[in-house]
Amino acid sequence: MSIFRTLDDFDMTGKRVLLRVDMNVPIHDGVITDTTRIERTIPTLREVLAKGAGIILCSHLGRPEGRVIEKFSLEPLMQILRSFLPNININFSPDGELVAQPGEIVLLENLRFNPGEESNTSDFARFLSKLGDIYINDAFSCSHRAHASIDGVAHFMPSGAGRLMQQELETLDHALNNSAHPVAAVVGGNKISTKLGVLENLISKVDHLIVGGAMANTFLYASGVPVGTSLCEENMAVTARNIIDKANNSDCKIHLPVDAVVASKLSYGSVSSIVPINEIPEEMMVLDVGPGTVDNIEILLDTCKTLVWNGPLGAFEFKPFDAGTNATAKAAAKLTVAGKLLTVAGGGDTMSALENAGVTKNFTYISSAGGAFLEWLEGKILPGVSVLIK
Repeated sequence: MSIFRTLDDFDMTGKRVLLRVDMNVPIHDGVITDTTRIERTIPTLREVLAKGAGIILCSHLGRPEGRVIEKFSLEPLMQILRSFLPNININFSPDGELVAQPGEIVLLENLRFNPGEESNTSDFARFLSKLGDIYINDAFSCSHRAHASIDGVAHFMPSGAGRLMQQELETLDHALNNSAHPVAAVVGGNKISTKLGVLENLISKVDHLIVGGAMANTFLYASGVPVGTSLCEENMAVTARNIIDKANNSDCKIHLPVDAVVASKLSYGSVSSIVPINEIPEEMMVLDVGPGTVDNIEILLDTCKTLVWNGPLGAFEFKPFDAGTNATAKAAAKLTVAGKLLTVAGGGDTMSALENAGVTKNFTYISSAGGAFLEWLEGKILPGVSVLIK
């Protein structure tokens, strides 16, 4: 049984449901270029309507910072919603005065047009609460923010999680807090400083911590390995050594690259070479893990039952420096399809890297959340989640 209130906990017949979703979609020259976030909310919309409720749908878009800015209006999203729900009456209500009848959807204007949203004022939270009878949060990706539509409103009305939110919470909990061991975590990216909380929490949860990306350079530097002109946080060397010590005390093994792909500059088609990790030339920079490192990771994953992934292993945006991430991702996907490995990944760069590798359909779960996923990896209790606990 879920520890969170969900759609199963409410009789919605004839009720108005204030439904918070994340429709912060990318828009270029007025055209929505990716509708994935909208598409993933549709199952919850359908179920709430089928339960006999009317929906007051709300979201944010962009960063208008409490001002009305036309390019951030949600009204253009009406066409996309209608394409997914062609038989549903959907109306737009910029001021919230339209009432959603059972079986109908009323879309509110961008929540962040009101300064009370991000500052989480009780006045704006109360205003939102009066629009419905039940509050449902289906926006895990926004739930690390204590905003009026995420945290504040839940204190004024019965509240629960939508199906997307429920799936995210249950999957993430299973992956890290109630996981099948051995558990491995891949953590990549540029800086230890931005993922310090993630690293410190993971070493207490997982059996193997695989460090890649430029972050690995700092660990190597802290271990006395010269890294040439590579991106490296030299001022974080002491922190890196402390993390290694904590990992040893927690029975967590840290895995660093044993070889690297190096080049003199980061650009498409740069002339590169593969070198042992302790032979990085002074004038070269590390841009990807080498094939020996990938082989080691593949052997390790074959012994694991759970994998949590955040961050690429190299500069995947520039070929050929996506090879390490691609090969590792394909190995994890193959094990997932074979039923040997539960794989959970999240974060914007991670999603892009896995899409580049062509494995997004073969992982157990890929979170669309960015900041919320990172804070979950840090072990934090998210404001939008805590208010939904039974």
